[in-house]
Amino acid sequence: MHRKPIKGAAFLAAAIAASLTPAAAIADSGEYFERVATYPVYQNHPDGAASTTAAEISTVSADGNTLIYSDALSRSIGFLDISDPAKPKGLGLLGLHQLGSAEDEPTSVAAYGQYVFVVVNTSASYSEPSGRVDVVRIADRTLVHSFDLPGQPDSIAISADGAYAGIAIENERDEDAGDGGLPQAPAGSIAIMDLDAAEPSGWSLREVPLTAGSRTAPVALPMLKDAGLDTPQDPEPEYVSINAANQLAVTLQENNGVVLIDLAEGKITSAFSTGAVDLEGVDTEEDGVLEASGSLSGIPREPDAISWLGEGYLATANEGDWKGGSRGFSIFDAATGEVVWDAGNSFEQLALSHGLYPEHRAGKKGVEPEGLAIAEFDGVDYGFVASERGNFVAVYDLSDPSAPRFVQVLPTTNGPEGILPIPERNLLAISSETDEGEVRSTVALYSFGANEAQFPQLSSDAADPVPFGALSGLSANPADDMQLFAVSDNAYAPRIYTLGNEGGVVESSMPVTGASVELDLEGIAARAEGGFWAAHDGETGAENRLVRIDSAGAVQEEIALPGLDQLGKHGLEGIAVRGSGVQEEVVFTLQRELPGEDFVRVGRYLPATGQFNWYGYQLEAAEDGAWNGLSEITALPDGSYAVIERDNQAGPVAKHKAIYQFALPEGSESEVPLVEKELAADVLPVLRETNGWTQEKLEGLAVAGGQVHVVTDNDAVDEASGETVFANLGAAAELFDLAAPTPAPDEEAGDKPSAEPAPSEEAESGEDAEESGQPHAPQPSASIDPQAIADIERQAKPDKDLADTGARSLWLIPVGAVIALLGAAAAIKSSKTRAK
Repeated sequence: MHRKPIKGAAFLAAAIAASLTPAAAIADSGEYFERVATYPVYQNHPDGAASTTAAEISTVSADGNTLIYSDALSRSIGFLDISDPAKPKGLGLLGLHQLGSAEDEPTSVAAYGQYVFVVVNTSASYSEPSGRVDVVRIADRTLVHSFDLPGQPDSIAISADGAYAGIAIENERDEDAGDGGLPQAPAGSIAIMDLDAAEPSGWSLREVPLTAGSRTAPVALPMLKDAGLDTPQDPEPEYVSINAANQLAVTLQENNGVVLIDLAEGKITSAFSTGAVDLEGVDTEEDGVLEASGSLSGIPREPDAISWLGEGYLATANEGDWKGGSRGFSIFDAATGEVVWDAGNSFEQLALSHGLYPEHRAGKKGVEPEGLAIAEFDGVDYGFVASERGNFVAVYDLSDPSAPRFVQVLPTTNGPEGILPIPERNLLAISSETDEGEVRSTVALYSFGANEAQFPQLSSDAADPVPFGALSGLSANPADDMQLFAVSDNAYAPRIYTLGNEGGVVESSMPVTGASVELDLEGIAARAEGGFWAAHDGETGAENRLVRIDSAGAVQEEIALPGLDQLGKHGLEGIAVRGSGVQEEVVFTLQRELPGEDFVRVGRYLPATGQFNWYGYQLEAAEDGAWNGLSEITALPDGSYAVIERDNQAGPVAKHKAIYQFALPEGSESEVPLVEKELAADVLPVLRETNGWTQEKLEGLAVAGGQVHVVTDNDAVDEASGETVFANLGAAAELFDLAAPTPAPDEEAGDKPSAEPAPSEEAESGEDAEESGQPHAPQPSASIDPQAIADIERQAKPDKDLADTGARSLWLIPVGAVIALLGAAAAIKSSKTRAK
């Protein structure tokens, strides 16, 4: 295979820097968090990638250097060295079998001086809940002391003065018992550990019941009943938080309420219902359409995580459980229980505008805000709210509790659960518990103090979002260098998106209608006369189609491909177009090889004659356990083509995400002549530059305004992290070897169409152009001589040694000036010609 010399260091640095440019300028500086590391916790397990792991709740040692997380799936506690946040190191696991039983399950952890409290569920059944707290010395991981708990525990919090620990004894319900609802005895309670002795053996434990009556027949307390809590005779404490005055606040998620307890006295001081909300402008139907036009009425908030904001306010993440979930978060006056502020639909709209909406959960609880934490950084109270299903954490400035200011969205891996601010080190740790498919459970670290947001690279207006996701193809707009088009695959109902501001903003979208089949569009190419060609990936080879779509999104024609009957899946994956009218050519690619062939097929279709030609493209050898394939093709200005070749791997095991260039051979006697490809760019460093989970599906590639753009398919946030990477790799002239443009096809070429246009095509072309507002490709009466430009470039380019130093781009300065002069002369000549 032919490979081009690696580009200069200056170009690669510029490409990566360009890829990190945020979609919109941020006015304030120094208040942003940027991701510095994503650590897959399977790397901390002795079985490595073969293990099943989950980082759920995390805590940090007193010196801020050792992060400790609970791992319920592997029944263990994990330790990480985060002294260098950019390079966390696994320090191994402490198995629960070393503390009690291999069947024990850790539910939470909290560091306390030289110790870490490990909260353990030891329940034999839902009706016989039990638990304990193990006190473990961090330095040598030895068990120092254990405390039996009065039931099944959930979360733990430690007071700022170190005097108390509060533990939520949930005694959760059995969702398979009866209708799965409440009441189900025994009721929950709060356990208080008094940490008033020098050694753990001298500490003691108290219980604060939340009901009267007996364990098997609990009775509602008047205070909880009068507060309007749901089923107050069976409270299920979920999450606890302690303020500086040693008041403990606990959410009763299923009961839709909050209870406040004075820790010193061990008494309930107040309780309030968290109420219900009416929501407008949310996506409520799981129908494959990202559409925030639904409404919900009287939805109980059912909060999960809770945190004090100062001593007078409480913030809750309203995940919901069996009856509700308000898809946002709220701030309450702790003294009165009155709502000071509520997110309404704004949290969900963040997900929609950032391409992170889990549409497959629309009919349930949407984005499911579950985790929440508040901490002070640089004198400002910041709130962090985690979307369990959208895989992100939203950051807010809470300086004014009645008017939180949105700051940024932090992308995470799947199921962000534990949010751990470490303000003394200007760090934030987010542990994500879900370990599924290609995305593994992780601990991600973010540093505070960046001058701009690292994410998103592609977004729409959060106040009026254009929802997007699953972008499977990219195309330049031939009528506007500042715009790109993108298309979504069958994760959603197919839509064509317009990306503006050089591609960083999703400006609009339109549905694709009128197809005879349910479309799975894996590529798009905008036509010079308006409208599009798209590639439909069929369930089988025979079902693959080239699809012609007009500028209003209506399917005009579906064209079957010959010779693909033996192909199963991995069909059409990319499409490109050049020329117009009778000279239009459509070039497309399959993803994988046909049975019995050792190359992937690239096809060319001539709409005017209906002629097909096939070419062969040989893939790089894949790593063990992986496969490589093509996922996009785009036309380059000199008549050649560029493709994305990638493996099917994500995260640390991803190895191959690259762009290659080739020209279609002419005059070959072979039935399927092979193309000669050249490596143009390794995109893997760009995908890893923001220190997240490396995306598998690098799916879109386009050249617009002389710049090379790529985009990833986020798999609709379904068993995928959902993060969309949109990157500008720099100038096409630097990335590719571009010769003088190839002349347009003419009637003398043996495999080119006749100059006589097909009547239907001729009529449709003009109609499409008028409907779209896209002008026909410009046909100036005078133009720059391509050969003259090519001669200038060849004379101006330095030798290879200079190019390899990164100074190669210097030759562009004089060449650019000459080209500009030639362009001006051509324009003047053209103007004079038109005036005659």
